[in-house]
Amino acid sequence: MTINCKGTLVDLTTPKIMGILNLTPDSFYDGGRFKDDAPILKQVERMLNEGATFIDMGAFSSRPGAEHVVEDEELKRLLPIVELILENFPETLISIDTFRSKVASESLQRGAAMINNISAGNLDSDMFATIAEHQVPYIMMHLKGTPQSMQKKAVYDDLMKDLRFYFSVKVNEATEHKIKDVIIDPGFGFAKTTEQNYTLLNHLDLFKTFEVPLLIGLSRKSMIYKVLKSSPAEALNGTTALHTVALLRGANILRVHDVKEARECVELVEALKANAL
Repeated sequence: MTINCKGTLVDLTTPKIMGILNLTPDSFYDGGRFKDDAPILKQVERMLNEGATFIDMGAFSSRPGAEHVVEDEELKRLLPIVELILENFPETLISIDTFRSKVASESLQRGAAMINNISAGNLDSDMFATIAEHQVPYIMMHLKGTPQSMQKKAVYDDLMKDLRFYFSVKVNEATEHKIKDVIIDPGFGFAKTTEQNYTLLNHLDLFKTFEVPLLIGLSRKSMIYKVLKSSPAEALNGTTALHTVALLRGANILRVHDVKEARECVELVEALKANAL
């Protein structure tokens, strides 16, 4: 299973790590830490050295109830950093976390390699056409509503059936647009209760029928620290435990804050699989 990133075929048969670089002041875990060039470059270098295949950059916080950011501000935060990273680390495969087609297009024109869309095109009807024009890998996440309203929409007739129907529609739409590399993300924490998140984790293998890569983003999320009665800062051990479950259930990409620990998790699970009787 491969995806084409700027002419480089990335083999996802062995799961890969996507390191998170938040460029927002209000992200739930590391908001505001990376607003100057020096710490940004230091963090990117660290993640690449620790084993990240992709760096995922976002300038619009999607945490529950996050403040709305206008498009011009998102572009202002994002584009100079894309250029900064590629000037210093030219081979970096940058993923852009945005639901706006203009932000996606301008980032791709400056050298980004893929788009990570929390709404799978629902918040911008031009997104599919933009991805098709640039022919880059497209991560489509499950979301109901918006980041501001999603926690009120965690209601399903049948959680897994509803999500599978959602992705059947979205994968078909991508196929109709002749988008070649599609990745699906079930959206842990997005319009889902803590209990629903664990149901979803229990049944990740059901998404493999789509025969596309599966990205999992549960790093330091509330489904971990609420159960443990702790905080995002104390949720690394819990994150690693759930990453193990996700990998055993078919995850191809882990989107994480802590690259080294995620890479070690991948290595151990791969060793476990290689020595199965």
